[in-house]
Formats: sequence, C-alpha cells, structure tokens
Amino acid sequence: MEYVESIIHDIRWLGFDWEDRLFYASDYFEKIYQFAVELIKSGNAYVCSLSPDEVREQRGTFTEPGKDSLYRKRSIEENLDMFQRMRAGEFADGAHTLRAKIDMASPNIVMRDPVIYRIKREPHYRLGTKWVIYPMYDFAHCLSDALEGIVYSICTLEFENNRPLYDWIVERLITGPRPRQIEFARLNLSYTVLSKRRLIELVEKKYVNGWDDPRMPTVSGMRRRGYTPEAIRNFCAQIGVAKNDNLIDVALLEHCVREELNENAPRAMCVLKPLRVVIDNYPENQVEEFECANHPQKPEMSTRKVPFSKVLYIEQDDFMENPPKKYHRLGPGREVRLRNAYIIKFERMVRDECSGEVVQLHCTYDPATLNGPPADGRKVPGVIHWVSAGHCVASEVRLYDRLFKIENPGSEEDFTKYLNSGSLEVLSDCYVEQSLQNVEPGSRFQFERLGYFCADEKDSQAGKPVFNRIVPLRDSWAKIAGIKK
Repeated sequence: MEYVESIIHDIRWLGFDWEDRLFYASDYFEKIYQFAVELIKSGNAYVCSLSPDEVREQRGTFTEPGKDSLYRKRSIEENLDMFQRMRAGEFADGAHTLRAKIDMASPNIVMRDPVIYRIKREPHYRLGTKWVIYPMYDFAHCLSDALEGIVYSICTLEFENNRPLYDWIVERLITGPRPRQIEFARLNLSYTVLSKRRLIELVEKKYVNGWDDPRMPTVSGMRRRGYTPEAIRNFCAQIGVAKNDNLIDVALLEHCVREELNENAPRAMCVLKPLRVVIDNYPENQVEEFECANHPQKPEMSTRKVPFSKVLYIEQDDFMENPPKKYHRLGPGREVRLRNAYIIKFERMVRDECSGEVVQLHCTYDPATLNGPPADGRKVPGVIHWVSAGHCVASEVRLYDRLFKIENPGSEEDFTKYLNSGSLEVLSDCYVEQSLQNVEPGSRFQFERLGYFCADEKDSQAGKPVFNRIVPLRDSWAKIAGIKK
C-alpha cells in the first residue's frame, strides 16, 4: 500500500488524474487464472515440477538451445488437475510452476517456456490470503492491458525482448482488438540511479533518509526538495521521447526548476553562516521597518516589512580581512550597501580570544543613503544581504548537492562507492527574516544571493523553520546551452 498510495499521490501532484480509470491487476486474478486454464486446454501450457535451479540450468545460453523439461509431455488432463491443486494449496512453495509451451530452442531466451504462474504463500495487500498462486508479470501485464481496452502499452526499452512473449500470449487468448506493446527509452538522469533495485538498496542500507529524501530521484523526493510539478513537466517536454537509451544532464532539470522559481518564488533574506555586525552610530533602541518587494518584476506579489536595527547578521563570506582587488564586499577601509537599506563602512573587528577568529564587526552607516546613492557621488559597487539580530528567526538549512560523484553511477556494479559524501550539509545556526517565522511547509523562496529554498514539508514547524536548498542561483545549463538571461 505504501507504493500504491505514493504513486497515486505523486501522479496527482504532477497535475494528472485517471478519473474513473484506476485499475489493479488483482481485480482480474480470476480471469487471468481462467486464461491460464485455456492455455492448458489448448496444449500451450504445462505444469513443470523442476526446481528453479533446474529450470535455469536447462534454459540454455545465447549460443546454445535449452532442453525440454521432463514434464513438458504431461497430458492436458494431468496439467489441469495439477494446476487446480496448485490453486487449492496442496503443494509447497516452489514445488511446481505453470510454464508456457513455446520453443526451448528459440534464439530469444524469454521465449524458452517461460514460467507464467508460481506458488507463493504471500498475503496479497488487497486480497489477503485468497490466492496461493500468482501470475508472473509477463502473463498478467498483457492480459490486463487487453481487459482494460489498452491500445498501446508503453514500456521502457528493457522490455523489448519480452514483446514476442506479449504478442504470443495475446494472439492465443484474446479475440477482437488486441493491445500492442511499444518501447521507448526511459528518462536516465546523470549523477543518480533510477533502478528500483538500487534505489531500494539506498533506502534499506540508510545511505539516504527514506524514499522522500530530497536527494532521491523519486517524485516524492523532488517534491520535498522543492521542485515544482510545472518545472518537471516542462523538463519532460523539452527532452521529448527517444527510442535510444541516453543520459540526460541533470543540469537541464535544474535549469527548468530555476526558470520556474525565478518567475514565481517570492524573495526573502537568510544568513547561512552569520557574522555579527554592530552599527556604532545607529540609535540604540531604534527599529525601522523597510517595505520590500516580494518579487522585483511582479508588483502583484505585494510587499513585506523587514526590520532594521543597530545589530545585524551578515554572511561570514561577505567580510574579508585581506580582500583581493576585485572583492566588492566588506573589509578594512571598505563600504558596502545593505540590500534595501543603507551603506555601511567597516571600522574595526573583534576576535575570539581563543581561536583568533573574527566574531564581530563594528561599522558606521550613512543615514542619507537609504536606497539612494551617496550625496558626494562616490561609488559603492557591493550589495550584501542581512537580517536584524533582534528580529530574525533561528532556522536550520539543508544544502543538497548531487547524490553521486560520477556522471553515470548506474553503469557501475559497486555503485555505492561513488556516493557523494558532501551531498548533504546541515547548517543549524542560520537566521531568516522575521516574515518567515510561521512559513507554510512546502513554501518556496529565493533567498537573495544564495539560491532557491523550500520549507521542509516534514520537519519545518511554526517558529522553527527548516529549509531545503532546491537549486543554487548559478545556472550552469543556461551557460552550456547559450541561453541569455
């Protein structure tokens, strides 16, 4: 049910619905069983008592034909009796299987008398213990398609070898319109894996924190990361559908996400690695509120009030004691503009007595420069973001990066050794502006100069927000593709 409910939720979130067309293969188990009986009666299926290892040994290789099972010549009556007893639960798991009688010398190994039913005493998530035999996927797939009136059954390329079996079953059991299987390349993304087997390994061995870990290429993971359904649909539309396997650069997906968020995400300020700044000449208990636009190109997105006071936090990276020539931020003898506020000038620094690290800056501000140039015409090229120390909200920020260090980890047998140990960095001492104190989980923002972030839908709480970085501001794909910004 976890898989089923997740699929239903994910498809609806992506913007699609099947309305009254929600089907389960288990709805047809009785009909599929009767189809199997029909195959036996026509001499096209038999009950085989070989063990799985014996079946594998007799299947042959790509260069050698397989061998007929000793039980291939059972009579129709004996096969019908044994298949009925299999359903009744008279035999142990694995004691017998039902196999299609096709051609053990076929060049396509799939067609060498494939198993179409097996005994398995596993309760079904919808039907409980009603059945102790289950149809194999290749048998249930094509018959379910036919029963649902499917015209084209779309599969990925790895099912191309199974198409002859699909057609063989349909031709022998379905009269009238028949479904047709068509294969296309699946969507392979760089720097991740998409195999269910490998994704399960990542989850079960706790390399990631569940199926909705924001580093996972699952829809639930992308949703929690902060990707929008519009961006995902646009990404799929841009890459189209191919008949040949290829590897899509994940930078294109990130570009589509960034384009969507740049258009629609409101702006806010957040300091990830805070450095305390005291403005010496600012009045001690004064607090100003600046009206800041939520989106510079969209006045309809309204404004928010951002408090300003004597003590602020800025990014540690926005101050350098010995800055290089083209460094346009704060340093000895330098001025910088605070976003939506005043120009401040560095005066002195305070160091930690033990570590020697700079822990506080003292600056002065020019009260005549609120959102305007200095009166004397001097140029101040740098602009940095900030939050008021007395009016900000402590928060946790999670910086996500590529899950793997190499472009195509799916091609490697030991793929986990290429996991990126730096794919998650948790910053626990961040500050966001006051307007985000009670942010709704799932809300997306552009944190100015930092990137696009989403309030985590599981861990973010009122007064204690947790933000996931969706994508940085830098768009490497736009640069590669020559897209002008």
